[in-house]
Amino acid sequence: MRLCFFNEGRLGLVRGDVVHDVSDALDVLPAARYPFPRHDLLIERLPELRQRIDAVAGTRTVPVAAARFQSPVANPGKIVAAPVNYRKHLEEAIAEPETFSRAHVRQIQETGLFLKATSSLIGASEPVRIRHADRRTDHEVELAVIIGQRCKGVSRTAALDYVAGYCIGLDITVRGPEERSLRKSLDSYTVLGPCLVTADELGEPAGLDLALTVNGESRQMANTRDLILDVPALIEFASSFYTLEPGDVLLTGTPEGVGPIRPGDEMHARIDRLGEMRVRVELEAEGGAA
Repeated sequence: MRLCFFNEGRLGLVRGDVVHDVSDALDVLPAARYPFPRHDLLIERLPELRQRIDAVAGTRTVPVAAARFQSPVANPGKIVAAPVNYRKHLEEAIAEPETFSRAHVRQIQETGLFLKATSSLIGASEPVRIRHADRRTDHEVELAVIIGQRCKGVSRTAALDYVAGYCIGLDITVRGPEERSLRKSLDSYTVLGPCLVTADELGEPAGLDLALTVNGESRQMANTRDLILDVPALIEFASSFYTLEPGDVLLTGTPEGVGPIRPGDEMHARIDRLGEMRVRVELEAEGGAA
């Protein structure tokens, strides 16, 4: 199953080149009252929603080409990210001290994970808006994992049982000496899309080719088999520190080839069996509007 949010909050089921509007399925979700839950209600209820989604599909459709894709996860409690989790990216970071601060270039087992603000989250049809244009801003394509069940202290052998699905992620970053969480949490600096592919449809997350181009120029190309800590190991690592909740996003790290993006650029990201997305880059206008 491939799920998305599109056209101002409509829930969609993607089949081929058509998006089925299945927003009526959301009626079965409980009405939330303050204090609101700290996790994503749709992701939590996804196993029981699936039959309802299939039942209402087909009455209203739009072509994929005409849909404006928002983040496929609307309310993640947290975004957990893995730094330098590909060997060749670690090597390129070590080789470019003028770009990558020495304080931040260590083995992932030493560095640990970091958090990104949920306010940085956008979907594939929304532009990345560059702030601090006087500094270098880089693209980083990643496999994103969406947690489906509450878990803590999970072993790597059981880790994939707690995954709801996967999507393409872009972790945008401003280079500089500050902590990662600051430089990577700007508005629009986390892109998820184009849709959430459920774990049963994707299958094993190892062995997926991923690639990114900017204006048609190849920048990043790798395979998830090259991860230093693979998806089960990352879930084990993250859940040893955090309680992971439904809808939490785990960005698994980017491969070598990270490079600058500038206003006017277009990024094209793809991952095997997850699809592809084209994301525009704009300059954030004074006052915050793009």
